[in-house]
Amino acid sequence: MGSRSKIKFAYIAGFLDGDGSLMLQLKKRSDSKRGIRFMTTICFYQDARHKKTLYWIKEVLGIGYISDRNDGMTELRINGYKQIRNILKSLLPYIRFKKPQTRALLQACEVLSNTKFQKLTKRQLTKLVDLILVIQSQNYVTKKKKTRSELHKILGLTP
Repeated sequence: MGSRSKIKFAYIAGFLDGDGSLMLQLKKRSDSKRGIRFMTTICFYQDARHKKTLYWIKEVLGIGYISDRNDGMTELRINGYKQIRNILKSLLPYIRFKKPQTRALLQACEVLSNTKFQKLTKRQLTKLVDLILVIQSQNYVTKKKKTRSELHKILGLTP
């Protein structure tokens, strides 16, 4: 990796630390046996008047989609276990404030990239719940967060 790439990744990591979020969520899904799926997301936020930065980040990373929100903000969202794993590996050395979330999301992406949802063991599912809780505890969220017992119930981990 050249020094220009390092500088770009350092800038993007700083942007993520300040105006971004990392998410590991359980989402409803009607086209699967379990009716749910794990979703990993990196999201960058910026005032819509200054969204050029988001287009630059998307170009550097080579992935994501940009959308304007109704509140005057624009966001760049990136989904996908393998893509997020690769991006976070590049950004991790430069991330300062969101290291716990980054490490947790990286662990989740490793598990989810290598195992199909139906083949996840009870132990792996329990670990993913723990990682969701680590990320949730570090994030500012206006919506109600799910508890460990709620997540276990959704995943069928309750006795």
